[in-house]
Amino acid sequence: MIEVQHLTKRYGPVTAVDDVSFRVERGEIFGFLGPNGAGKTTTMRVLTGYMPPTEGRAIVAGYDVLDHPIEAKRRTGYLPETPPLYPEMTVRDYLTFVAKIKGVPRKERRVRVDASMERARVADMANRHCGKLSKGYRQRVGLAQALLHNPEVLILDEPTAGLDPKQIIETRELIKQLGGDHTVILSTHILPEVGQTCQRVVIINKGRVVAVDSPENLTSRLRGSETMYVQVDATSEDTKRALEAIPGVTQVSLADTRGTVNSFEVSSEAGRDVRRELAAAVVTRGWGLLELRPLRMSLEEIFLHLTTDESAAPPEPAGADLSASAEASADGQVGPAEAAHEPGENAHE
Repeated sequence: MIEVQHLTKRYGPVTAVDDVSFRVERGEIFGFLGPNGAGKTTTMRVLTGYMPPTEGRAIVAGYDVLDHPIEAKRRTGYLPETPPLYPEMTVRDYLTFVAKIKGVPRKERRVRVDASMERARVADMANRHCGKLSKGYRQRVGLAQALLHNPEVLILDEPTAGLDPKQIIETRELIKQLGGDHTVILSTHILPEVGQTCQRVVIINKGRVVAVDSPENLTSRLRGSETMYVQVDATSEDTKRALEAIPGVTQVSLADTRGTVNSFEVSSEAGRDVRRELAAAVVTRGWGLLELRPLRMSLEEIFLHLTTDESAAPPEPAGADLSASAEASADGQVGPAEAAHEPGENAHE
């Protein structure tokens, strides 16, 4: 549904996106994760036809965004980092205006506008002027405009920015519901966002892709082995020797001791499931098995490992001392002239 091939975007001497490639399947919720200034918003803008790439291709719903920009935009709903609202319009007037621009038939507009307001939880603000909305409501109105024409592809750049905890939960649930009927790319630097909504994730750092996989597979790859947490009511030395004797176990480390209760981290060969053997080794000796569970890297650990490890990160591009300010201007800080045109342009998307 979405295919990015060797995408590169340069701003003068600064390379904001460097040879990025990934593919998103139909109906998938795909997380685009990286620290601030990594190149996420620049990639989103290329995918939506907002700006051209310096090199490479982006294909959305079967259409190249450069060769067939209108066809690609018709199939795309876009929530930019800063929602493109007209402050003097009411929410209903704004969404009706966007529906016209997107080519929604006249007889369907009211129904589509009402449905999108309900889905984005902004129906109670229908007659409020956009300029008087809180940041959270602005974000939700932006989501409503992205949903108006029922697009095949949704590209959401920081969709929960500015929302309160209740609104964040509601938005996450909405995104989960959209998966399957829509192909969704969710760009964020908020780690729980990806872990709770996305099936796969691409992690980008300094403009380059450092990993593409499911969070579960990333955990296995980075650990290089299976690790179990075992808590036993028995003498630590006896338990450690018994666990080390199990075929496939490569290492047993004492994690914690509280009286006669001892906790261990047990590593095994990659792909080897030793849970049954661990349980049997404890229970047959008459010891108390208090806990047995997989010990996985958190998404936070994965993120930090891939974005701070020198071996994983690419070399600093030329002019790197300018990259933060250049990416800030590319990732949402628009000048007055550009801002004046942004609502109309994004309405197409």
